Amino acid sequence: MLKKTLAALAIGTALLGAGQAMAADYALDIKGQHAFVNFKVGHLGYSYIYGSFKEFDGSFSYDSKNPEASKINVTLKTESVDTNNAERDKHIRSGDFLNVSKNPTATFESTSVKSTGEGMADVTGNLTLNGVTKPVVVAAKFVGEGDDPWGGYRAGFEGTTTIKMKDFNIEKDLGPASQEVELIISFEGVRK
Repeated sequence: MLKKTLAALAIGTALLGAGQAMAADYALDIKGQHAFVNFKVGHLGYSYIYGSFKEFDGSFSYDSKNPEASKINVTLKTESVDTNNAERDKHIRSGDFLNVSKNPTATFESTSVKSTGEGMADVTGNLTLNGVTKPVVVAAKFVGEGDDPWGGYRAGFEGTTTIKMKDFNIEKDLGPASQEVELIISFEGVRK
């Protein structure tokens, strides 16, 4: 889910700021570990808990001259959640939160890209998490693109969105400071 959101925002920003003259397809650079799906949630109103999803994959296509035609798809393994605390991760995987035994994946599929300024875009897409699909908007930023040292061509993006846990049937109430989760996505894509 987070991955899809990240991918969607990356595509949108790429479309807005890239110098490509025609549509190109990219694979997220998972093997090189240049892709991240992170999250942040309030803890009792005193601090934040940060975490990430370690296993995901996806691809995107974009055309800087026709950003509305851009697409992104990301699939994330919910069991790969990691908050640097094994007991907390076990609880997040349970039916109280991600219910990974019933919903082993989360997905994001873009539906539209809208420019919001130079190198910036709102990427709208369907996020499926915990068996629920809802539209989300990712504020995306194009980071850069160009040749890499290994003979490839890359494009990079980052983006954020905030989701309400109850919108995705996550009913565990951890107090008023913990109702929303900020998703922070950053990745490079390698042109296919």
